[in-house]
Amino acid sequence: MHTYSPEFIRAIPKTDLHLHLDGSLRLPTLIDIAKAEQIKLPSYTEDGLRQLVFKDAYASLDEYLKGFGLTCSVMQQREFLERVACELAHDNWNEGVRYIEVRFAPQLHMSDQLSFEDVMIAVDKGLKRARTEINAALPPGEPGFEFGIIVCAMRFCNEHFSRFYKSFFALHKYSSQLEVIRLASLELAKAAVALRDSSDVQVVGFDLAGSEYGYPADDHEESYDYVHKHFMHKSVHAGEAYGPESIFQAITKLHADRIGHGLYLFDSEMVLSRDIADKQKYVRDLANYISDARITIEVCLTSNLQTAPKLKTIADHSLRQMLASKLSLTFCTDNRLVSHTTVSDEIALAVQNFDIPPAVLKDIIVYGFKRSFFYHPYPQRREYVRTAINYYEAVEKKFGVVE
Repeated sequence: MHTYSPEFIRAIPKTDLHLHLDGSLRLPTLIDIAKAEQIKLPSYTEDGLRQLVFKDAYASLDEYLKGFGLTCSVMQQREFLERVACELAHDNWNEGVRYIEVRFAPQLHMSDQLSFEDVMIAVDKGLKRARTEINAALPPGEPGFEFGIIVCAMRFCNEHFSRFYKSFFALHKYSSQLEVIRLASLELAKAAVALRDSSDVQVVGFDLAGSEYGYPADDHEESYDYVHKHFMHKSVHAGEAYGPESIFQAITKLHADRIGHGLYLFDSEMVLSRDIADKQKYVRDLANYISDARITIEVCLTSNLQTAPKLKTIADHSLRQMLASKLSLTFCTDNRLVSHTTVSDEIALAVQNFDIPPAVLKDIIVYGFKRSFFYHPYPQRREYVRTAINYYEAVEKKFGVVE
C-alpha cells in the first residue's frame, strides 16, 4: 500500500469537477443569512444543524438531499449567491484546489425579482471576484485559480420546489407533470446556451441532478440534444442510486462527456432489463466502452458512503474495479457541507484504502485538469494543464514521492 503525507496531498494542485454550490456553503454563512433574513432553521448553531440536518450518515439519497431546502432558502438574493460563490472559491484555494466546476440549478433560485441571468451573473461575479483576489498574489510558475459553471436541470420537480417552479407549473396547468418537467429542462438548456453565447459568464456545461431512482435520464433527452447541438459539454448524475443501465442511458441518450458518481457501474445484479440475457457481459462491455471513449467518472467517495445503504465500508466501493479497469476518473467532493469533506479528504480516503501508486495518483489528478470543461480556448487549456503538471511534478520532487 502506497502512503502519502497530508502535507503532500494538500500541496499538489487539485480540481473538483463535481461540486454543488448549494451543498457547499459555510455553515456560519448559512446561519448568518438565515438570521438576517428571518429564515426558519431547525437550529441556529453549527452543532445543532450537524445533528439534525447535515449528518455524518444518511439513510438514503433522498434524506441526503433534504438539507438542500435549507441551503437554497438562504440563496434567493443576488448578494447571497455572490457571497456563497466567492467563499466557496476561497475554501477550495485554501486546500490547494486550483480549478473548480461549480454546479447548481438556477431554477431553484429564480423568481419574479430574480431572473435566470440575475442568478447566473451573481454566481459568476462571486467566483470572478475570488479569482482576482487569489491570482493577484500568485507566485510565478504556479497554476492559478480558474473555474467554470455547470447548469443543472432537475430530474424531478414540482410547484413546491421554488417560486419559479410554482409559476411555471401554474402556466402549464393543462400539461402532465412529466411534460412540465421536460419543458422546464428544455427552457434551461436554451437559457444556458444563450447566456454562454451572449456574455462572459463562464457557463461550461449542462447537468442533470436530483433523485435518480424512478426518474430516468431520457426524460431530458430533448434538453441534452439541444445543448449537444450547440457544442456545450455534458455531465449526468448516473449510477448513484440506480444501476448500469442508467449510466448507459446517460451516455447513449444524453451524450454524456462525464458521469457523476458511476457508483453502480459494475453491479450486474442491478441490470433489470429482460432483454439483457448476459448481465455480466453487459457490464463488461459498458465498462470497456467508457474506457475506450475516455468518459470520465466523477468519483465522490464520502457522499457515496453516506447515501448508498449497500456500502457497508469503503472497501465495498467500486473504485477498486474502476482502478483495475483503468477508467478515467477524478476525485470530487459532491457537497463540501452536506458530506463534511474536502478534495484533500477525498484523496486521503482513497489512498488510505486502495493501493494507488504515485503514477496512478498523478494520472487521476491530471485527469481532473484534462477532462475539465475549461472555459477558455483550447490552446489556453493546454497551457494551463501543462502548468499544473509541471507544478505537480515539482511537488512530487519536493516530497520525494516516487515509484
